[in-house]
Amino acid sequence: MTINDRVAQPAGWPAGDHAMSNLLAQNWWAIALRGVFAIIFGIIALLMPGAALLAFVLLFAAYMLVDGVLAIIAGVRAAQRHERWGWLIFEGILDLIAGAIAVVLPVITIVAFVFLMGAWAIVTGALLFGASFRLNIPHGRWLMALAGAVSVIWGVLLIIWPLIGAVALTWWIAAYALFFGVALLVLAFRLRGRRHDAVAPSGAVPRGI
Repeated sequence: MTINDRVAQPAGWPAGDHAMSNLLAQNWWAIALRGVFAIIFGIIALLMPGAALLAFVLLFAAYMLVDGVLAIIAGVRAAQRHERWGWLIFEGILDLIAGAIAVVLPVITIVAFVFLMGAWAIVTGALLFGASFRLNIPHGRWLMALAGAVSVIWGVLLIIWPLIGAVALTWWIAAYALFFGVALLVLAFRLRGRRHDAVAPSGAVPRGI
């Protein structure tokens, strides 16, 4: 450990990656910006869930369209090299169709996505609930059964009220974004307070020597 490392890391603190710590401290503003953008996104998703859902659908559509074009290009090149190309072309066409549906019929895309999430929640919840009966009671059988039941109920509610479920899902994402953004801001300002230690001159003599 160099003298500079000992200055940047006070005695009694657990050892860490000093180079990474110094780098993050000097670029605290970048972490702060990430936190601000996450908070802005969280507020928009919380206040305007419809706009957030539409943005998610358009992002999915853009990804599917780009992926479809790339898959078709890969299939054409494979055909030129006399390699197997059928599945690549087929995949590309399906991606283009899915992307076009998402652009033209965004509401149907949202409902389909919510139905998929609901089916996944029901299947996984049922499996978890069934597995709970093989768990010894002292090991938390009722907790596992409760988790499985909640998952099944959540899946059923998503299928019965898909649009309400989509809005609720957007609010969950908004809550995550707000928590994530606040955590990054707190980290950024803590790093800001340590940035002077990160640039301490290499010739400085730490106290106590």
